Amino acid sequence: MSAAMDTESTYSGYSHYSGHSKKAHRQGRDRHKSPRSKDGSRSEKSVTIQTPPAEPLLGNDASRAEEGQDDNWGETTTAITGTSEHSISQEDIARISKDLEDSVGLDCKRYLGLTVAAVLGLLVFLTPIAFILLPQILWRDDLEPCGTVCEGLFISVAFKLLILLIGTWALFFRQPKADLPRVFVFRALLLVLIFLFVFSYWLFYGVRILDSKDTNYQGIVQYAVSLVDALLFIHYLAIVLLELRQLQPMFTVKVVRSTDGESRYYSLGHLSIQRAALVVLENYYRDFTVYNPALLTASKSRAAKHMAGLKVYNVDGNNASGQSRAMIAAAARRRDSSHNELYYEEADHERRVRKRRARLVVAVEEAFTHIKRLQAEEQQKAPGEMMDPREAAQAIFPSMARALQKYLRTTRQQQYHSMESILQHLSFCITNNMTPKAFLERYLNPGPTLQYDRDRWFSKQWTLVSEEAVTSGLQDGVVFVLKCLDFSLVVNVKKIPFIKLSEEFIDPKSHKFVLRLQSETSV
Repeated sequence: MSAAMDTESTYSGYSHYSGHSKKAHRQGRDRHKSPRSKDGSRSEKSVTIQTPPAEPLLGNDASRAEEGQDDNWGETTTAITGTSEHSISQEDIARISKDLEDSVGLDCKRYLGLTVAAVLGLLVFLTPIAFILLPQILWRDDLEPCGTVCEGLFISVAFKLLILLIGTWALFFRQPKADLPRVFVFRALLLVLIFLFVFSYWLFYGVRILDSKDTNYQGIVQYAVSLVDALLFIHYLAIVLLELRQLQPMFTVKVVRSTDGESRYYSLGHLSIQRAALVVLENYYRDFTVYNPALLTASKSRAAKHMAGLKVYNVDGNNASGQSRAMIAAAARRRDSSHNELYYEEADHERRVRKRRARLVVAVEEAFTHIKRLQAEEQQKAPGEMMDPREAAQAIFPSMARALQKYLRTTRQQQYHSMESILQHLSFCITNNMTPKAFLERYLNPGPTLQYDRDRWFSKQWTLVSEEAVTSGLQDGVVFVLKCLDFSLVVNVKKIPFIKLSEEFIDPKSHKFVLRLQSETSV
């Protein structure tokens, strides 16, 4: 309780900076107004890839507090104890209802395919058992006695079915990573092949064994064993088509983000366009830095300012085209020095970043030094009076809050780090006895998309645009685009060239030589 009162009194010391809050609220409203994308009519095919929701739409109280967190937490930080009320707008309700509808449709589509595969798999595993049990049930008295070889076949069928069950579970029954727009061709072909195979076995069994009531029970068991052996070979074929075929790299794809031009190269095997798009997105969340639209605001405002300074007037409706061209040329000459403005602007920005980074490093090091001093004092107290990492993080956070917020504002990262997320990261570092440098790593260098909260990704649902069919394989020169709300990923496919190596033999004797020393004797 005393730690909470100290935290409250320390937090309230930053409340006199609340004059900046109105400006920050206006900036927050402008930032949350996402522009609507307008796509013209194109001949390209457009399909949608949506990742399955891994978390509930409405999280716990901490996640709801992050959504309503003000960006000015470093200047208007105040600890308030007691009850709190949460409000939700009509736009949030509409967004939540739309996400619920999308998730329901996605779950139905995903579970429908899983149900069909499960029913077919159950039919496959019950068929050999039915082949063996039906003669025992229908005409048991007329069957020939089962000898030693026949009983040994029972053990063979049991173990082969167990191996097939484990392999099928490992290959087919896995949590899907994404919802693809089209069916997986090889998987669908395998399901059709298995269905036709089992159907043909049942047809032969019904005509040649059930109708004639065959008394050769050993031959019936051998027929069931042949079915299990064929199913094992089909499972091997599935491993080759679904897993091994795509391992050998055959293509190199270049992925470029349309907004800032960040690019990566990846090697892919024989994949369809939609599965290649899925691999690209998996690597995007891991390798690309998080998309930050605030970094593009400065260049856009600079270009708008230059264009706004160019004005041409036509007085009394006269034809002044020559004069207009002269004015445009003069304005262009005056703006030839705009590169100097850009140079000094970037230099000033780098200077401010270095300055605020140094202040942040010093503040964090002092805070962690205070933590070590508190830990030394806590060791002398009783076990019941020791602070947990959360309380320790709340105690030292105000000393670094202002420096951290200024640095995040300068580098335009404030929308990715709320006060609650920073407190959680700070308590995590204290719990694991991490250094100040390890704590600052997340904020000094923009990390990949997976490092941040899911609601700050700016890219959850993707649309695949391709001139070729998305089920067709990759080819040299194929280009497809992955679009989301704010940006797109342009993927260019190039085939790895055929490499021809030749061998050149070097004679080992060519490297040998003889050193002859001529001794000189004195006369």
